Amino acid sequence: MATSVLKKLDRKTTGIKSTRPVKVIQFGEGNFLRAFVDWIIDILNEKTEFNGSIDVVQPIAQGMGTQINDQDGLYHVVLNGIKDGKPSTETRLITSLSRVINPFLDMPSYLKAAENPDLRFVVSNTTEAGIAFNPADKNPNALPDSFPGKLTVFLHHRFKHFQGVGGKGLIFLPCELIEKNGVNLRQAILQYADHWRLPEGFKKWIEQENTFCNTLVDRIVPGYPKETIQQIQEGIGYDDKLVVTAEPFHLWVIEANESVQKVLPAEKAGLQVKFTSDLTPYRTRKVRILNGAHTAMVPVAYLMGLRTVRDSIDHPVVGKFIRESLFEEIIPTLELSKDELHQFAHDVIERFQNPFIRHELSSIALNSISKFKVRVLPSLLRYVEIKNALPERLVMSLAALLQFYKGQWNGESTPVSDSPEIITFFKTAWANPSLHQVANIVLSNREFWGEDLTKVTGLSNAVTNHLESFTRHGKVL
Repeated sequence: MATSVLKKLDRKTTGIKSTRPVKVIQFGEGNFLRAFVDWIIDILNEKTEFNGSIDVVQPIAQGMGTQINDQDGLYHVVLNGIKDGKPSTETRLITSLSRVINPFLDMPSYLKAAENPDLRFVVSNTTEAGIAFNPADKNPNALPDSFPGKLTVFLHHRFKHFQGVGGKGLIFLPCELIEKNGVNLRQAILQYADHWRLPEGFKKWIEQENTFCNTLVDRIVPGYPKETIQQIQEGIGYDDKLVVTAEPFHLWVIEANESVQKVLPAEKAGLQVKFTSDLTPYRTRKVRILNGAHTAMVPVAYLMGLRTVRDSIDHPVVGKFIRESLFEEIIPTLELSKDELHQFAHDVIERFQNPFIRHELSSIALNSISKFKVRVLPSLLRYVEIKNALPERLVMSLAALLQFYKGQWNGESTPVSDSPEIITFFKTAWANPSLHQVANIVLSNREFWGEDLTKVTGLSNAVTNHLESFTRHGKVL
């Protein structure tokens, strides 16, 4: 069967015009922003009066700007997941991108974009280390290395162009996965203002006319579908070199007042964008339920011979263990409404079952000690505090973690991946012939847990009993 000739993807071949005003400047052109923020803006354009497009700033010298501009900013997002209990695929042509500006090659265009009177939002995803002040950026007349430095140059130009008048400030929606990302970004900009001795009027304008929102983002974005790209391109009829795959689930929690909600009318579009005065409970929910379930699952599932998240959630015994851990031991320790927590947990289970995403347990196992401390231990300790009893499944997961870190299980190596100091510590601990002493040595390590867990009534004995059971039966569950 002959392969059909694919058309080049651009605005000429599709007939799509570039008529919307640019309302968003976006730092970063990677898969996540294109499958999350730009997808959301595209839906806002379709279903609300938002009517805005996006100028993208290429954050590094060697980026994707040329490719994106070659397609006039057009590309497809393919959502693969579970819908109503069945595998589902949905493809959308994204038209919200206007262009990519490369400030490394074209600084004038970068500064000119700051003069845009329609501009309302700044979006970014420059990695967790991206929001940081770099004292090596000494010259505000050259392009700084850091993202906040580049942004300060951009904002100072805007400030000068509009002569500091009110109403020309911007709303910042950073998507970097750090706490208080908006607060940290504002602080870095003000540091640059001091560093470069910029006018006091500029600093006041930053603080009084601009809104820096803390945000939380959640969507799995596998990215470019190498294995299925030919099939996707045949289906859409275009030679799209920028296809991005993602899961259907999306959540954007924005800590902001009603004025931001008015200009970003996500509720009208049916999008999972939540505005709140405090996103802390949502961050805790994500860390404890989604990340916590991952981390609690790994040692138990791996020692049971499973290798992927989907295999684990679909396993009759391990899947039951994960669900009961979530609904009976993790959710009771959280403060949001029961309905909201249950819905999020059901969404998490559906995401774990996604047949289009192969999530290896070994990749989640990286640095499991620190992950357990942040993601699972708070639920375990809070459960003890509330119920005056140990959460059986989370305690079993902790015991399985100790067994996993032994490095051997039933004659095979376990994929322990952690710092040399932690690996050496476990090697020394497991050299002890007494399982009770192994448990005590590990649980009393304050550097691991932030406290001595042998002080938690019954925990050391419970972990020891599980280790003895694992050894006796050669299995976890």
